[in-house]
Amino acid sequence: QGQLVESGGGLVQAGGSLRLSCAASGRTFSSNFMGWFRQAPGKEREFVAVISGSGSTTYSADSVKGRFTISRDNAKNTVYLQMNSLKPEDTAIYYCAGGPRYNTGSYVLARETSYDYWGQGTQVTVSS
Repeated sequence: QGQLVESGGGLVQAGGSLRLSCAASGRTFSSNFMGWFRQAPGKEREFVAVISGSGSTTYSADSVKGRFTISRDNAKNTVYLQMNSLKPEDTAIYYCAGGPRYNTGSYVLARETSYDYWGQGTQVTVSS
């Protein structure tokens, strides 16, 4: 397991962009799927995107497809979430999570319970 620290959140106008980063500690980073989740005020936490250890496989929620891109740099132990064309409904706390070692399919990888460790979250606010 490892520690995760997110950064890059902030306030942006609708239509703008942000790139979130998640720095991970631990020697097994490249072996693990890494995911992004978000939680809006008054709502349950929801899946955003996930990437395999090699970076060759990604899955993302329908609500962000075509706008958000997940990537990783294993040499830097960092996973990214590039967010473009942001909408007010993207306002949430964004969490990085890690843990899965195998591709169990998008349905399972979208579940919070598939992840062993989480970051503290970073706030993203999109104004209209």
